[in-house]
Amino acid sequence: MDAVRPGIKVSEIDRAARKSLQKSGLAKYFTHSTGHGVGLEIHEAPRLGVEQTEILQPGMVITIEPGAYVPGKWGVRIEDMVVVTERGCEVLTPTSKELVEI
Repeated sequence: MDAVRPGIKVSEIDRAARKSLQKSGLAKYFTHSTGHGVGLEIHEAPRLGVEQTEILQPGMVITIEPGAYVPGKWGVRIEDMVVVTERGCEVLTPTSKELVEI
């Protein structure tokens, strides 16, 4: 979420998520895009993917939802919704990131 700010390509958000997972040795298990826009529908443009070129603007609402899925073992996805502000972003879903085992 630190990478979210107006004027940045959405691919940069995806790159930041992948870099974070790389540091933990989990990048190869991240098999989807980082997030998407939210508007009248829950899944809207822009898609936060590696080859996407849309530019973030203040007022846009997007999800940040990186996940890692280790086949046959476990999977986890952390999802937040944020609004792009003039200086960064505001988290709309401030929940704990504590691990909950099901």
